[in-house]
Amino acid sequence: MIQKWDTTIPELTGDERRGIYLYLPEDYDRAPERRYPVLYMFDGHNVFFDSDATYGKSWALGEHLDEFQVPLIVAAVECNHHPDNGRLSEYSPYTFYDPDLGHVQGRGKITMDWFVRTFKPIIDQKFRTLPDRQHTFIAGSSMGGLMSLYALLEYNQVFSRAAALSPSLWVAPDRLARLVRGADARSDTVLYMDYGSRELGNHELMQSQFARVVSQLLNRGIRLTCRIVPGGDHCEASWEKQIPFFLETLMYGLEV
Repeated sequence: MIQKWDTTIPELTGDERRGIYLYLPEDYDRAPERRYPVLYMFDGHNVFFDSDATYGKSWALGEHLDEFQVPLIVAAVECNHHPDNGRLSEYSPYTFYDPDLGHVQGRGKITMDWFVRTFKPIIDQKFRTLPDRQHTFIAGSSMGGLMSLYALLEYNQVFSRAAALSPSLWVAPDRLARLVRGADARSDTVLYMDYGSRELGNHELMQSQFARVVSQLLNRGIRLTCRIVPGGDHCEASWEKQIPFFLETLMYGLEV
């Protein structure tokens, strides 16, 4: 069951409304005493419905969760669609310059503060969640993948596990390296991170940067599941195929 409503994020876009997508497990109404982990996601409009997806193809995540009866609530937020790098700005922890994109102001911290201080309390109040850190996850792809990695490390007191699919590791790599080195991440922190073999050439030195970040994470003791996806590309159709892999990592060993 997927519920949808609109919200505003005043700190980012004032009174402009954007969609919230909330997936509830199939047994949610039949098991009124049961509580569930929550997976927070970026680019919510691309997660469930082809009709809402930017390029007409979603992850179809709800269908997978229903088919395999995964005991998980998913709370996904639509991105900023402003043509002046609105999404990039909200989904970047760091201000950066790119020859093709120009100057992008990093407002990722504002975005994550809203997720943690406003959005999560609403979800925990309205739905039967397991609100503790152990059962609170975050995931996304591309810039949303970068934000998921950032959230796991910078907000580790809130999120214990994350999935970063095709993360935009080309954004401010030196700042990202400092984040990994200095993060106060607990020893039980879990991360799924992948990259498609067909997208490695999209940015210069992407393969070496991916390997560098993997090494840095392992050196910090992050419990990492890492993949180069054979034939994987930078699109929703490819990320949909990775659902079984990252869900296995997020749910592994949990008793729910």
